[in-house]
Amino acid sequence: MKHPWILIVIVTMTFVQCAKRGTPTGGIKDEIPPVLLRSNPPLLATGFNEKRIRLHFDEYIKLKDIRKQLIVSPPIKEGGYNVLPMSGASKYIQIDIKDTLESNTTYAFNFGQSVVDNNEGNPFPYLRYVFSTGDYIDSLSVSGEITDALKRQPESFVSVMLFAIDSAYTDSVIYKQPPAYLTNTLDSSATFKINNVKAGKYLLVALKDVANNYTFDQNIDKIAFYPTSIELPKDSVIGSLALFQEETNFKASRPFVVSKNRIGFGFRGRSDSLDIKLTTPMTDDFESVLTADEKSDTLYYWFRDIKNDSLVFNVNKKDYTLKLNVKESDSLTLSVSPKGTLPLSESLFIKSNTPLVAKNDSLISVVNQDSIPVAFATKLLENHLDLKFDFEVVPNEKYRIQLLPNAITDFFGSVNDTLQFGISTKSRADYGAIRLRVGNVPSFPFIIQLTNEKEEVIREQIVEVEQGEYSFENLTPSTYYVRVIIDTNNNGRWDTGSFLSRTFSEPVYHYAPLLDVRANWDLQETFILN
Repeated sequence: MKHPWILIVIVTMTFVQCAKRGTPTGGIKDEIPPVLLRSNPPLLATGFNEKRIRLHFDEYIKLKDIRKQLIVSPPIKEGGYNVLPMSGASKYIQIDIKDTLESNTTYAFNFGQSVVDNNEGNPFPYLRYVFSTGDYIDSLSVSGEITDALKRQPESFVSVMLFAIDSAYTDSVIYKQPPAYLTNTLDSSATFKINNVKAGKYLLVALKDVANNYTFDQNIDKIAFYPTSIELPKDSVIGSLALFQEETNFKASRPFVVSKNRIGFGFRGRSDSLDIKLTTPMTDDFESVLTADEKSDTLYYWFRDIKNDSLVFNVNKKDYTLKLNVKESDSLTLSVSPKGTLPLSESLFIKSNTPLVAKNDSLISVVNQDSIPVAFATKLLENHLDLKFDFEVVPNEKYRIQLLPNAITDFFGSVNDTLQFGISTKSRADYGAIRLRVGNVPSFPFIIQLTNEKEEVIREQIVEVEQGEYSFENLTPSTYYVRVIIDTNNNGRWDTGSFLSRTFSEPVYHYAPLLDVRANWDLQETFILN
């Protein structure tokens, strides 16, 4: 060729252009999950008496969240088996059996979605390895769904258990020993299915098993149960189980000294079960008062004018001697709630950190923005810590509240200094409203609650008789859910259930839509309870 360099330039330019148009991207993403090639012993093996199991795959795999995802049914005690690899990648899963297995029993290792390929994390969906120490594989099953007795959405990772009802069965079995069969809803579904169960009669229980120990801890676990025993194969589909948190059994804690004139009494359960008696002899003019902590299960016992170095209390028939070796005393501190803006449908409070015993309205004044006095009344609440103001709250107004010295007196005789603060209100147009019709109500009374998206109660109404329409006025623009509680025992609150008494929590109905309340807007809604 006369000019060979021309060919070199053409070839080079062609290569560059092709490279620009065809830059490698790494190829097609692998979306294929691992494939189980074989297992040793094989799946559904009978007469199992091995100490090691291996599951072989077509590619390198790793185990993800194995401690949460792996469910063994029936449960094998902690330390009774090992699963490898706990970290890193391998082409097989190895299960080492260290415990002695029950005879004539079908076991299932449910891996959930913990088995993923090493490169892309594609899961092997719900891998199960099943074998039997007997001559056959049990093949019965029971299925259903999990709901929550109070909340809109069920919990994730709910353990569903079968306890055999035989000659040794008692209700206490759920507190003391693991179940005969077990499954878990994991994090992807509210439905459950327990497979490879033998024929028989069972107690069916679901737990939000916080400690992951397969037993019911009333203090931390939610529970659901089927109202009667189930019998397989007849009762294979049971509908839904509603989880609830039981009311904790009462237990008093050891009292403790908080300050020079205050003792704390901690407890679990209901405060009205706490019986406190001071057994140290006192003079006739001795006085005390009880208050409740808003943030913890604690009652405070306040006292004054004593010279004792110690006090003896009888708490639910148990004696405690407390040495008063703390010198600091509680001093009166007052605060205002709410601050800045007073919503049109709320009240104004003065809050105290020490018990209040007296107030003098002649030393208190409320004036509007035109300095015109506003008629008001105040009330000391039964909690001994709040002074409530009652006056007509009008829109687009500014109020100035003043408490002169001695307007408030606490338990120890301390009085306030001059306290002044301002608070304002917004226009009605700054708020929205929900007007709700409720149909097909099974019984009265019932409770209508507005909650936020965290299901915290924002407003509620107790409905004794049919009213046609129920209004929630002056709502801050936001999103709200509606739920209706059937107050079957007419105590003005939702009551939970109890496993031992076989009682269920009061019925709760959720209105499906999330309501978007906007300023200067009324929502008209109809809620038919189904």
